[in-house]
Amino acid sequence: MNKSSVVRRLVPYIWRHYKVQIVIVLFCILLSCIANLASTFFISILIDGFITPGTKTHILNYDEFIPTLIGFGILYFAGVLATLCYSKLMVVICQGSLKNLRDDVFSHMQTLPVSFFDWNTHGNLMSYYTNDVEAMRQMISMSVPQLISSVFTVIGVFAIMVYYSWILTIVVLLILVVMIWIIKTIGLKSTRFFIEKQRVLGITNGYIEEMIEGQKVIKVFCHEEKAVVDFDKINDRLENADRNANVFASILMPIMNNIGFATYAILALVGGILITFNISLSFVTLTPGVLVSFIMFSRSFINPIAQSSQQMNSIAMGLAGTRRVFELLDKESEVDEGYVTLIHGVKEGEHYVESNSKDAVWVWRHPHQDGTVTYTPLKGDVRFYDVDFAYRPDKLILKNVSLYAKPGQKIAFVGATGAGKTTITNLINRFYDIADGKIRYDDININKIKKADLRRSLGIVLQDTHLFTGTIADNIRYGKPEATMDEVIAAAKLSNADSFIRHLPNGYDTYITGDGEGLSQGERQLIAIARAAICNPPVLILDEATSSIDTRTEKIIQEAMDKLMAGRTVFVIAHRLSTVRNSDAIMVLDHGKIIERGTHDELINSKGVYYQLYTGAFELE
Repeated sequence: MNKSSVVRRLVPYIWRHYKVQIVIVLFCILLSCIANLASTFFISILIDGFITPGTKTHILNYDEFIPTLIGFGILYFAGVLATLCYSKLMVVICQGSLKNLRDDVFSHMQTLPVSFFDWNTHGNLMSYYTNDVEAMRQMISMSVPQLISSVFTVIGVFAIMVYYSWILTIVVLLILVVMIWIIKTIGLKSTRFFIEKQRVLGITNGYIEEMIEGQKVIKVFCHEEKAVVDFDKINDRLENADRNANVFASILMPIMNNIGFATYAILALVGGILITFNISLSFVTLTPGVLVSFIMFSRSFINPIAQSSQQMNSIAMGLAGTRRVFELLDKESEVDEGYVTLIHGVKEGEHYVESNSKDAVWVWRHPHQDGTVTYTPLKGDVRFYDVDFAYRPDKLILKNVSLYAKPGQKIAFVGATGAGKTTITNLINRFYDIADGKIRYDDININKIKKADLRRSLGIVLQDTHLFTGTIADNIRYGKPEATMDEVIAAAKLSNADSFIRHLPNGYDTYITGDGEGLSQGERQLIAIARAAICNPPVLILDEATSSIDTRTEKIIQEAMDKLMAGRTVFVIAHRLSTVRNSDAIMVLDHGKIIERGTHDELINSKGVYYQLYTGAFELE
């Protein structure tokens, strides 16, 4: 996405919400420019009409001088008010536009697939909302109005200079050609480094965020020096990009200022010669007052161009941030072609009607092309048929996996890290789509089920818990927002979280922040299990849910989980083989393949890989 395409997309985005305000801003900028030009024009009148020798007595003619002074004073005051007006309006336009943009970015992020977050660091994602949006703020609220004002000023001043003296105007234009060449040469280099700076800034934020989250691990393994060295390398890249960008940006203005001073001297010399020899080929007679005004107009002509070159750096950085944000908005949302939905209803004849009554059950509503609708009660029958999957096309993670989980069965996955255990559960809830094969849920192709409805039928407890800022009750209710307090307490009791919650300062109303700061890992896990329990799902996925809990707590939780799992299809991933002994089927995975399947007793009797794992004689690699 190049600069022009970014601008073509940004302008309509802002215009769509702030048409009237933008029109008023443009009018106020124009009025402000006219007032500034008029104040310079007044100088020639003052010098030639009231100060130049031979006309000094005119300064005593208040009938002419005072009205002229008052008129220009009113115009200049109007320009000040116009500047104040458009400055305030630009703040409204800028902040409102950025607010809308942040809303759009955040909303779009919710539609992106899980794979996007797997391949992007959290710090880099945060950079979209902070660094990139801040660069856009400076561009929209400050640089763009200045640039527009400069354009209006340059056009107006150029017309006046031609009217005053086209000979002197040619001199200014020749100097301008040199200035533009310098601006182009230095500005292009500066722009390139500003774009690089924004990119590296996102990488830096990502690394810092990663190091902060992993601070305990860093200290445990005495990795502080290595972390510092790695950060220095990234920080050096940021320093180089920032330094190069600002070096070119900083030298531009002094060069422009010196060229401006040289311009004044050249114009005074040429203008003095024209006045001395009474050479005038313009619309007005060249006088000392006109020459002074022309020199000041030339400053008004050159300074905006020089200032614009300075603003271009801010605009370049703003456009770099804008491009990153729009590229994020262009990321493809998670594709959902499903049309089978999940309803909570009661049976009337051969059909089901949505209902919230106690007798209602979960039912798949399956419309067909011929207009008929099939209703299938949700049972939790999950089957894989020759499934292949790869996170990347060149490396299969799952190879020809076939399995079944009948309603109410507890299926356990055992294997080394990277064997594909978690990947299988990710495919069930369609965080990722399979490369080949088929997955059927209650004999319905899983691709035909709307993802939101599919995931609503699943309860998941992950190894890494995540709690949100809010009360304990709010965190449990996250699984069912409309749940009553009685349901919250019942879910907490089921997960054995009720006892420790009641000992907190405010019980269920205890406010937690920072992902449950102040709670132990086991307590956080208990709340996460209660969160899954409250939505009463027919299918449960437990991804090493007790791996971070001590043995005593694990036993208590296991008893509660057995009650929760009753009558449900359950997929369990566990490294502790003691937690899967009562599973209906245990599947041993190795390098993406199921190498053994059976009950605990069957696998022990077969004395295969599971037996060796259980007895400690062997470990999967």
